[in-house]
Amino acid sequence: MTDGSDRSPIFPALRYRDGQAAISFLEQAFGLTRRAVHTGAEGDIAHAELSFGTGMVMLGSGVPDPSNPWSTTPVGLYVRVADVDAHYARAVAAGAEIVRPPADTSYGAREYSARDSEGHLWSFGTYDPWAQG
Repeated sequence: MTDGSDRSPIFPALRYRDGQAAISFLEQAFGLTRRAVHTGAEGDIAHAELSFGTGMVMLGSGVPDPSNPWSTTPVGLYVRVADVDAHYARAVAAGAEIVRPPADTSYGAREYSARDSEGHLWSFGTYDPWAQG
């Protein structure tokens, strides 16, 4: 396990209709390694992390939830930042479209989500997948 300081703090995040099939494909076809897979109540993928060398992607699947911007976005980015509230204030001052204000999560992180000038979804938070078990 590493503290993540030697790895990028930017993680692509993908959404699939069939997360289980996507994980199997990514492992078999592209050589990614399953690090963590958390299933939802319906057997969907609530959250998964797959690594490749020093890189990692996160993905999920399941029923779209209008209150969660990640559930309807096929691709976005998650960026680990030390001070979420200061980062949020900067984004607001620059006119970013905030789609989820800063909040503490059930998995111990603090995060917010925004769209950039062309509508791409970005989330910023303290979650570090490299530091997880």
